[in-house]
Amino acid sequence: MPRFSVIVPARSVQGFLRACLDSVLEQSHRDVELIAVDDCSADATGAIIDEYARHDPRLIARHQRRPSGAGPSRNAGAALARGDYLLFLDGDDTLAPGALAAVDARLRACGEPDVLLWDHERVDVWERRRPGGDGALLAAAGDTVFDAAQRPEALGVAPAAWNRAVRRDHWTGRGLAFADGPYEDIPYAYESLLTAGRVAALDRACVTWRERRRGSAGTTPGRHHFVVVQRYEELFARLDGLLPGGEPGPGARSAPAEARPQLLAVLHARMTERLLAILDDPDRIVPADRAAFFRAASGCIRRHRPAGAPLPPALRSYRAYRSLHGARDMRRELARELRDRGEAAARTAYRRYYGLRLHAPLDADLVLYGARGNRAVTGNPYAVERKAREIAPQLYGVWAVREGAEDAVPAGTDHVTVGSRRYWELLARAAYLVTDGDFPGAAGRPGQLCLQTHQGTPLKATGLDAHRHPGAPAGPGPGRVLEHADQWDYCLSANQHSSEIWERAYPSSYETLATGFPRNDRYHTATAADVRAMRAALGIRPGATAVLYAPTHRDHPAAAAPPLDVARLAAALGPRFQLLVRAHPYAGRQGAPDPQTAALQEAGAVLDVSGHPHIEDLCLAADALLSDCSSVLFDYADLDRPIIVHTAGWDAFRLARGVYVDLLSGRPGDTPGVLAQDEAAIAGAFHSGRWDGPAAASLRAAFRDRFCQYGDGLAAERVVRRVLLGEDDLLPLLPPDERRPAPSPRAAERAAAQQDGATRTLTGPGAVAG
Repeated sequence: MPRFSVIVPARSVQGFLRACLDSVLEQSHRDVELIAVDDCSADATGAIIDEYARHDPRLIARHQRRPSGAGPSRNAGAALARGDYLLFLDGDDTLAPGALAAVDARLRACGEPDVLLWDHERVDVWERRRPGGDGALLAAAGDTVFDAAQRPEALGVAPAAWNRAVRRDHWTGRGLAFADGPYEDIPYAYESLLTAGRVAALDRACVTWRERRRGSAGTTPGRHHFVVVQRYEELFARLDGLLPGGEPGPGARSAPAEARPQLLAVLHARMTERLLAILDDPDRIVPADRAAFFRAASGCIRRHRPAGAPLPPALRSYRAYRSLHGARDMRRELARELRDRGEAAARTAYRRYYGLRLHAPLDADLVLYGARGNRAVTGNPYAVERKAREIAPQLYGVWAVREGAEDAVPAGTDHVTVGSRRYWELLARAAYLVTDGDFPGAAGRPGQLCLQTHQGTPLKATGLDAHRHPGAPAGPGPGRVLEHADQWDYCLSANQHSSEIWERAYPSSYETLATGFPRNDRYHTATAADVRAMRAALGIRPGATAVLYAPTHRDHPAAAAPPLDVARLAAALGPRFQLLVRAHPYAGRQGAPDPQTAALQEAGAVLDVSGHPHIEDLCLAADALLSDCSSVLFDYADLDRPIIVHTAGWDAFRLARGVYVDLLSGRPGDTPGVLAQDEAAIAGAFHSGRWDGPAAASLRAAFRDRFCQYGDGLAAERVVRRVLLGEDDLLPLLPPDERRPAPSPRAAERAAAQQDGATRTLTGPGAVAG
């Protein structure tokens, strides 16, 4: 029988669940069972739980048959528990390192009490941490073992599920349980203490509680918050059976009757504090509901006010409440008005025009596209537009491009310059915004749908995560990151890895679509003829092994120069190979190669393909990819062709920028192929055959399984049908055995040779006339 049973209710928390489960399973105290309860999640929460259960027998997976909420999910997990003590942890929270060892030591030192209380810390979306607030109360308890009558102030600990361990015999013997619905932990938190004969405290933060911006009942305004009043009414109705001096109930225990008034006073004070905090929270009670909540809350507070307890002045009437809070509200309104005035003064005439046009009807058939900082017509938005032309010809697409980038727009493509009068007009009236970044000045409006396609699978820290690393590039601050994410209605994901990171790094209320990346459809739909045509258009020598070198963007002044010495590498590779050099589009103005690469192209040593608008074409033409920390690694893996990772500078890059995947670990799923430190090692990998050997193929297969989950050639159609045409369901993914990547250049050449041979047979001497 395990020492601890940790029960984790989880519903649609895929971005945080791995950290939660790891925090339990990686504890130094190993005698623990982890019961994870999936409450019919709409995302991959259930799949993550099953994945962990396959790899660690201590995890027990439970899947609810119908959505039930956190309370019933915890109860279902507790029914499966075998541990001496029950602990509850939400799916987006974590146990502190060493917590279980500290809890076990304290329990043993206190003679196995019914309940052990501990402190917590809070962490917000910016990863700022602050104390939970119960430290002083817990420290005052010291090493004593007590009950609620002896220390009524213990009822002042936060009424939560996750800040205590409850002996399983106490849970079952007292009939403890969580309520059904919001604020389900209030009855459990208080009744677990009031019915306990022996309680102890641990002055240590054992849990990190995450404050969510979106996605939980506590962060969603609405009348469901009125349930908290009902919870306290139910609690006080049961107190006669729980407190000394009342009619004994099933959970009652003997205690001096003189303790009752003090217990009631503490409970009432905590209830009053909690209800007023909820009343004042605009993220819970909207202005239209404030008067009704005030009446419900104040009525409950009045009904259960102990004799002689003062009534807070704000509760005398709603008018008194508004009067006392009016000064604060006036300050808020004044600050908002001053901010609005400053913004209005800063707006150009066109911005004011945009504000007016936001009230004009939406154009239901208009789509505004943008890509690469609105400097190109490429990537996922370009693939979506092409598919929309094919299956939704009634939609009219326009590209937003920055001034000076108009040359990037293909002939015949309608486009508008960012900041122009027409730009503001289209930004206000387009029914659909499709971007892999953002549209400057966009405010969003009801009925307008914004699709965030992203630029690739995240390797480097992104969104809010990027601001925690010293080498993060200059860009929008955390506040602006959240403002942008709040405008999204949908975002695209190419794999489960991405879906989890988007949820953490861009926390908001958008829907993540597991579609695959539209731009990668070509890796499944291109033919052998397409591959040959692209190689010919780029000038790749017939029979040469083409190596695409595509390094990531480096955030330093020499960013435009490739980190490798391409001249030395080209010479080391020799004439059987041809090096294609693709500088990152952000390394400088696209289409302007660095002087060294341009000179090498003039000499015939390399092909500079930096100005080509679509990296998908270059990947199709290449026999192998050479890259460092670029997200192109994940895309190229969809082709199932060899990948070589240039490892120089990895440690510095990892520490400065932060990474989600350790490409150099050598573990299947992390490392996509051969690792090479410098030009000599890269050339050696090619000449020895390791670049395309069995070990490299095995690593590549695991990497593809992890990061190319949704790639099947139908991503763009899924997006157009779901987002632009409003169809309810996504097209299903093709089964893995039905997915076929585009032919490799070698296969394309063999197909051409076979076709030529067949043609000669049909047309040569002795052929039979039709």
